Amino acid sequence: MNTQSEFKLLFLGDLFGAPGRRVLFDNISDLKEKYQPDLFVINGENAAGGYGISKRIASSLLRVGIDVITSGNHIWDNKDWKEVVSELWVLRPGNYPEGNPGTGVFKKEYEDGTKAAVINLQGRVFMPSIDCPFRKLDSILKELKDFNIKIVDFHAEATAEKKAMGFYAAGKVSAVIGTHTHVQTADETIIKGTAYITDAGMTGITRSVIGMRKENAIERLILGKNTRLEVEKEGEALICGVFVKIERKTGRAISIKRIRIRESEKIIREEKLKIES
Repeated sequence: MNTQSEFKLLFLGDLFGAPGRRVLFDNISDLKEKYQPDLFVINGENAAGGYGISKRIASSLLRVGIDVITSGNHIWDNKDWKEVVSELWVLRPGNYPEGNPGTGVFKKEYEDGTKAAVINLQGRVFMPSIDCPFRKLDSILKELKDFNIKIVDFHAEATAEKKAMGFYAAGKVSAVIGTHTHVQTADETIIKGTAYITDAGMTGITRSVIGMRKENAIERLILGKNTRLEVEKEGEALICGVFVKIERKTGRAISIKRIRIRESEKIIREEKLKIES
């Protein structure tokens, strides 16, 4: 297949605190060189100490080549949230009720006429009670009829809800990528031309409780105390995400591959050789 007919999406899972930013910034040049993405997306709702994202961090991600920052229920946690969601390339879930600032859709048009959109939605099972993500997706797609590439970040807790969204959106969008639970799943597939994975995983410290210090999380669970959770800073970080190839003309996914790269240089080199082979 002519590579010019392929649209390349690089999507990285939830960026978690300083360790996640460190491993991303240290390796972003290699990532861009290897995958040469037409669209580089990262979920950044935990980028600032695990709670939201600051304007400074959002700007630094833009400078190093991230095209779109998606988010979820923690987008409102940082004191900078008003400034952050005012940026068109930083998304908050589109199914938050009308009246909230920000947008849930990012649009980009390329020189060859390709039109791509990133849609950010949030689940409702074990999550804040907001508008229906399924009906919101239908509403958004009506406004994107002339867009051939449509990517959905579905930020949800329940696997069942994510799977349901994957089947519901199959054939309507190019990809449905799950975020929020921070543990990469091994169920990547293509359904009716739609690339799907339940969770892209986390970019942060692996030996942690989804990014937080083990001791804090264990104390909170055993004693029932509202112990403050802090970012785990000890140990090796991991970059997780997916690489998706899409037909430019039809918007149908060709392939989806998981990305899982350790921080240590030796292992990163081994992972690159594995990917290339």
